[in-house]
Amino acid sequence: MTDFAPALLTDHYELTMVSAALRDGTASRRSVFEVFARRLPTGRRYGVVAGTGRLIDLIREFRFEPAQLEVLRSARIVDDETLAWLRDYRFTGDVDGYAEGELFFPGSPILTVSGTFAECVVLETLILSVLNHDSAIAAAAARMVTAARGRPIIEMGSRRTHELAAVASARAAYLAGFASTSNLAAGALYGIPTTGTSAHAFTLLHDDEATAFASQVAALGKNTTLLVDTYDIAQGIRNAIAVAGPDLRAIRIDSGDLSVLAQHSRELLDSLGATETKIIVSGDMDEYSIASLAAEPVDIYGAGTAVVTGSAAPTAGLVYKLVEVEGRPVVKRSENKATVGGRKTAVRRHKPTGTATEEIIVPQGVPDHLPNDRLLQQSFIAAGDVLPLPTLAEGREHLRQCLISIPWEGLKLSAGDPAIPVTIA
Repeated sequence: MTDFAPALLTDHYELTMVSAALRDGTASRRSVFEVFARRLPTGRRYGVVAGTGRLIDLIREFRFEPAQLEVLRSARIVDDETLAWLRDYRFTGDVDGYAEGELFFPGSPILTVSGTFAECVVLETLILSVLNHDSAIAAAAARMVTAARGRPIIEMGSRRTHELAAVASARAAYLAGFASTSNLAAGALYGIPTTGTSAHAFTLLHDDEATAFASQVAALGKNTTLLVDTYDIAQGIRNAIAVAGPDLRAIRIDSGDLSVLAQHSRELLDSLGATETKIIVSGDMDEYSIASLAAEPVDIYGAGTAVVTGSAAPTAGLVYKLVEVEGRPVVKRSENKATVGGRKTAVRRHKPTGTATEEIIVPQGVPDHLPNDRLLQQSFIAAGDVLPLPTLAEGREHLRQCLISIPWEGLKLSAGDPAIPVTIA
């Protein structure tokens, strides 16, 4: 899916650090790095871990092939000693973390990477690139799913982002509970259901709307969706039912006052006998516009730009920090960016009813395990070997269960405190 080997999807300074560490002898020091967010994006009450499955595949493929080494050599980015080290690079350490679909909060150690300093630090940019993007998309999509109250949402944002980001976004949105995507590459790679019918251009191509509808129905049958707002919506609905009959699957409205149009469209469809024809709405939908339509006769939503841009939070704000060297905690103390040293373990504490009450994080140790606690970290890579990973479907179900478990206030779209407090023991 890319013209670049994963090893070059990195920043220049990762390799300069490796070069210097190799020269001074610190490259082989056993180190622990952690990924966490210091804070959630403004207005958010939880984050969603996404992209782990993609990331582990990329780490497995992280190799410096001859072509990439030549790029580094010819540009004099690294010296000969570093080139030799990169030529033999294989990640031999451990990766542990929160499962895809897990919720996270400020300070949650969502990924822990341990091994030699050099083999861990060279992965920093790749890890943050994947997790920051996918987690931002998944969090926005999860909020939309909550706002939809059980009504399906179609992801249709491919044309609003980079072509590769579109595929990753579709995956993250599906993890978060979207029903389908318009992106065929995402369907092929991840088994996500795909859907799509036609755009306004198809209607405009024909001499009149009814002819366009007749052509679409002839090709796809009545189990299709007719876009009725190219001209006059009311007449478009009449044309759609006249051509397809009252058992047309759905109409789509892509513009205008969707609240009013949904009501009028439902009334008109019912008057024409199309009582089972569904109404799909699209057009700059985000969690707030979806929520505003909760009481309207909308059956399915289509969301695009807001999904693939994280709905005003395009990054999860995750950082990758060194927290331990040779078993010794290390701490960054710069102003506003202090870290807590030591490799951390985290549990989610619950009431007997299953409601989450708190996240407990313990640096350099294991939390006291109480009834109804759930350990949050699991092993993804052990001594360089990739372990069996949860499937995308399992991550999707895991997130659904996590969202059920948090207090209802944590699902509000309004700004507020994180859904549950985090305590560093």
